[in-house]
Amino acid sequence: MKMTDIDIKSLIKNRKKTDLQTMISMFLIKFFTYSIVAVLFLILGKIVYEGSAVINRQFLTSAPQNNMTEGGIGPAIFGTLVVVFLMILFAVPVGIFAAIYMSEYAKDNVFNRILRVTVNNLAGVPSIVFGLFGLGFFVLFIGRGYDSIFGAGLFLGKPAMLWASATLAILVLPTIIVSSIEALRAVPRNQRIASLGLGASKWQTIKNVVLPQARPGILTGVILSISRGAGETAPLLFLGCAFFLPQLPVGYLDLGLFSIPMINPAEQFMYLSYHIFILATQSTNPTITMPIQYGTTMVLISIVILLNLTAVIFRYKFRQTMNEIKRV
Repeated sequence: MKMTDIDIKSLIKNRKKTDLQTMISMFLIKFFTYSIVAVLFLILGKIVYEGSAVINRQFLTSAPQNNMTEGGIGPAIFGTLVVVFLMILFAVPVGIFAAIYMSEYAKDNVFNRILRVTVNNLAGVPSIVFGLFGLGFFVLFIGRGYDSIFGAGLFLGKPAMLWASATLAILVLPTIIVSSIEALRAVPRNQRIASLGLGASKWQTIKNVVLPQARPGILTGVILSISRGAGETAPLLFLGCAFFLPQLPVGYLDLGLFSIPMINPAEQFMYLSYHIFILATQSTNPTITMPIQYGTTMVLISIVILLNLTAVIFRYKFRQTMNEIKRV
């Protein structure tokens, strides 16, 4: 069957139309991508330009002074690092084990379907709602209940670093669970069958076959949770974040001959994101504190990048190890 001149012209016309649409689509994709990157670099450039003028050793280690218009952010850095560390300590084991259950053990029934939907919807709840939940459940219910049972006075029944970390852990749990489930499901099923066929139990298969291959994906969820937790402000409004607290939340364990400094999670704390919020909205003179705001923002971004970079390095090493095992 021969093609007529009309058919050939129609094909050429359609090809030109397709090429034009492709060019426009690629232009729009590149334009919006580069625009987002440009905006990001403009924001970071502004923060670095304004904040680098106040960054020095004294600013990073000293406490705020003179109605927050002078001094440094040492207590806020300390509080942020401790709260994020406790948040990871609470959230990561619970999130990973929950993901293992939902991916490997849970049956396909109504209850587990509702459970999956609930976890996904939990990620969309506003963060300030988690703050109110933490205040009502951790502080007023658990903390006050402990104090009343053991006669501890007002020890745990008050906003404190411990409850802030626990609330942030619940806040980031959906991210860890969903990313871990996807990482576990990405492991080929035939490897599970092969392990079970060689006589391994289900838990041995999960521990020795599935989890090692899912580690990069699990660490991705941990990275995202670190970024979100470190930058949150709303939940901390109710949970012990202090406006001005020059003393570190540290106690001393008396061992007789000497004392060991220890973090006291039952005390209030300062936090970098909350410190920025206070300087911008509650300061006696926000214009004077503008350099401190930029410097604090620069430090917060640097901490988040360093924490994420550490997790990325571990993820890269895990991937390299798994690739070497597969080659063998």
